[in-house]
Amino acid sequence: METPGRILVVDDDRRIREMLASYLTEEGFAVSLAENGEQLRGEMAAAEIDLILLDLKIPGEDGLTLLRELRRQSSVPVIMITGKGEMLDRIVGLEVGADDYIAKPFHLREVLARIRAVLRRSVAASKPDAEAVGAATEAGRLAFAGWTLDPRRRELRDAGGAEVELTTGEFNLLLAFLQAPNRPLNRDQLMDKLRGRDWSPFDRSIDTQVGRLRKKIEADPKNPSLIKTVRGIGYIFTPEVAAT
Repeated sequence: METPGRILVVDDDRRIREMLASYLTEEGFAVSLAENGEQLRGEMAAAEIDLILLDLKIPGEDGLTLLRELRRQSSVPVIMITGKGEMLDRIVGLEVGADDYIAKPFHLREVLARIRAVLRRSVAASKPDAEAVGAATEAGRLAFAGWTLDPRRRELRDAGGAEVELTTGEFNLLLAFLQAPNRPLNRDQLMDKLRGRDWSPFDRSIDTQVGRLRKKIEADPKNPSLIKTVRGIGYIFTPEVAAT
């Protein structure tokens, strides 16, 4: 029977690693284990990982440092494991690129539910809105503010022709904006395009995704001119978009 994915558990507490490994294996997942950054890198190189459970309080290279490193190289979904009172770490982790978090002490059924939800969202995000992609493909490359996006090749290039790598989520978000320039889009509309209906009304991860995209295409991400916030609504993509 095919397993639903491979989970990498990264925690310096052997009891937690073994507990999660035993439970997730019973639920049909393949499980890899690591207790530090070196072992995490080794497991990532040895097998295709579908999701990482990452404890933020790892001695040596802490979880946030490892998360930053991961996001420079991979878009693999990451669920942070944090202490009950570590709200600041959770916020920073989400801003750096984590997909969700679980606070200790946790219930194993909650861990399973969050893993399944994040994996469903990851699969949905890898399948961009068919209508949007179809229209973009017919139009060919799309140009805006000196940038060029080729939807068929999923390539973004700056004014000098250099390619800027996008994660699947960033590509889908940019494509959604390019399909609706100068039109305010609320978070519900954007989440529907990125994840279908598999999201909570309290899910604010779209804001994190917008923040990541701004860092890649804005001259000044802290004072954005391309993707502007519309207070009380969501976001608006301000450049003119042309097919090339």
